[in-house]
Amino acid sequence: MVTPIQPFLSGKRSALILRIMVLLCVFATYAGTSYASSVSGFVVSASKEENLQDKVVYLSFDDGPGKHTHEVLDILRTEQVQATFFVLGEQAERYPEMIRSVVEDGHALGNHTFNHQYEQLYSDFKVFWKQIKQTEDVVERIAGFRPNLVRAPGGTYGHFDQSYFDLLKLGGYTVMDWNVDSGDSRRKGVPAKEILTNATKVPAGARSVIVLMHDGGAHAETVKALPGIIKYYRDQGYRFDTMKASDQPVQFRVHPAEKYKFRKAPGKSWIAEHVQENSNLWLAGKELKVEMGLAAATLKPGEFRVEDQRIMVPLRTFMKKFGSSARWDAETRTANAVWKDRIIRADSISGDLITKRAGQVDDMRTVGAVQTQGGTIWVPLRELMEHMGVNVQSLKVNENEWIVKTGMPLAAANSMYIHKMI
Repeated sequence: MVTPIQPFLSGKRSALILRIMVLLCVFATYAGTSYASSVSGFVVSASKEENLQDKVVYLSFDDGPGKHTHEVLDILRTEQVQATFFVLGEQAERYPEMIRSVVEDGHALGNHTFNHQYEQLYSDFKVFWKQIKQTEDVVERIAGFRPNLVRAPGGTYGHFDQSYFDLLKLGGYTVMDWNVDSGDSRRKGVPAKEILTNATKVPAGARSVIVLMHDGGAHAETVKALPGIIKYYRDQGYRFDTMKASDQPVQFRVHPAEKYKFRKAPGKSWIAEHVQENSNLWLAGKELKVEMGLAAATLKPGEFRVEDQRIMVPLRTFMKKFGSSARWDAETRTANAVWKDRIIRADSISGDLITKRAGQVDDMRTVGAVQTQGGTIWVPLRELMEHMGVNVQSLKVNENEWIVKTGMPLAAANSMYIHKMI
């Protein structure tokens, strides 16, 4: 999620000082010399202590898509908040356009089985597995990828034994329960006021909150409560994020109901045939084509990764393909790229992606976006495009490639702004 950093300077004199600092950084980038130590006010870097104090809330919606999903998406779009949708395969088949809207808006998709029928899903792990694969197939046909986030209908408590957890993990899935229940499905017609109260009962000391809500079925009251839920967490200083398969799982303790305690686990041959090789499905084998206005670039397999439903690109490689570059500053452990009227900085220590535009006081910051692997800085494509000043308009996939189309970048005249100032 992109959040503004509060101005650390004010007034005409401060604005002049800030502009000088920006120019020095630009000059340093072109000259190949780091001035970061003398221009320490260029960005406000989050310390490790600040990251430890980070509060995050994950809004999650189960049982959809349904007749209220578009209303939920409208609210999230207005509030500029991301969420995670655990979808049923049979509902995805009915509302494919809603699945596409969820993905295009930058939300995460999770697998909630195909039909939500407890007596089938929890009688035998093989049935649960079959429904997970059914829903995967449906989502891939619609959105072009297979979600490896899973939420058990009704939650894992009372339903899962240890074999369910172990086999799903072996197959490459991450199972997510919740720690705040909005109570919107406890009975028919739960009023919005009660949903709001339940959804804001944060466990003592919890800095990571997963809120359970529903967008499938008759949940109009959940839609009414949603703006208030968002306001509460925003006022309490939480940031909003989507769940990722790489996140630490939030799971209830293992406690299967009596009727499930004597289930037989699948045999070794079935596990070998169906589960063990399943994790290979998450590997990317397609090319990535990015169309930015009239410009286009292609990344080969290996030049990008698809993980946690995000396309990750190496910053230096990507910027080079669009005529820019990224220089590494060993002293500050940052990669810095000049793009038109802005400097984009990837901080390998804080993990933040930070952008400064010439003539502006506020920074744009995406928290925790940067990854470092094997000496290479990786960033999520959607967030990088936002920092470059373009919006992703569509994401499509075919047999051979991912195709990302964006709006037009800044006008050519603006791209010369920094150079004229120098």
